[in-house]
Amino acid sequence: MTSTRKEPLTSLDVRYSSPGARAMPWAEAWTMLERAELYWLSTVRPDHAPHVTPVLAVTHAGALYFTTGEQERKGRNLAANPACVLTTGCNSLTGGTDLVVEGRAERITGDALLQAVADAFLAKYGPDWHLTVRDGFLVLPGGGASGTEAGEGPRAAAFEVRPATAFGFRKGVYGQTRWRF
Repeated sequence: MTSTRKEPLTSLDVRYSSPGARAMPWAEAWTMLERAELYWLSTVRPDHAPHVTPVLAVTHAGALYFTTGEQERKGRNLAANPACVLTTGCNSLTGGTDLVVEGRAERITGDALLQAVADAFLAKYGPDWHLTVRDGFLVLPGGGASGTEAGEGPRAAAFEVRPATAFGFRKGVYGQTRWRF
C-alpha cells in the first residue's frame, strides 16, 4: 500500500559496515517491509521477561499492522506495555538484508482504519486472510470458535506500530543503517 510516512534521519554506522558501504535509503527498507511475508514480534511480559513470536503484518500509511487475540500472550503483554520490536529479513549471513523496527503497538478500533487493514491483509496474503470488521475487531475466516457468530472465526485485535527507530543490516557488503523518526 502507498505510504504517507515522514522521512527519517538516516545514518550509517561505519563501525559495523564494510569499507565503501552506503546508508540504505528508507524507501528501499520500506519496500522490503511491504513485501516481507513473515515478521517476528518481540514484546515484554509483565514480569519483564522477553517474548518473541512470528506474526503476519501489513503496511499502510507509514505504519505496520498485525493482529492478535486479546488473551494471547502477545496481546496481554501489549496491554501492559506497548513497547515492541518487529523484525524481518532473510536469515542469511552472506547476503540480503534484515530489518528491525522499534515502536509502540497501539490498538486500533475505528471501522475505516480496520477495513483498510483488512483490505491490506487480503491483498497481501490472499483469500485465506479475508478479514471482516466487527465491533472494533478483525474477524478471522473460519467458524465454530467460541465467542463468535456462526460461520465466523476468532476475533483479533489489530495493532498499529509506527516506527520510532529502525535498523537495516545488509550482508555481503556489510552495512548497518539506522533510521530515526
